[in-house]
Amino acid sequence: MGEFSKVFVLLTPTGQLSMEDVPTMVLCKPKLLPLKSVTLEKLEKMQIEAQETVKKQELALKEHYYQQIAPE
Repeated sequence: MGEFSKVFVLLTPTGQLSMEDVPTMVLCKPKLLPLKSVTLEKLEKMQIEAQETVKKQELALKEHYYQQIAPE
């Protein structure tokens, strides 16, 4: 057969083996996520501005129309 290496057996006086590795939880800082992305906020802002522009144009068109109907 092949060569054998010697194995030493170490027994504790009580015959019990124990391991002192206790797993613990590692807490890290919470990461705050924005409710809305920056892109979504920009799109909403652009949409609001476009709606305001349309309202201004409609008011200007109505004023122009009324001035043509009933000139002062």
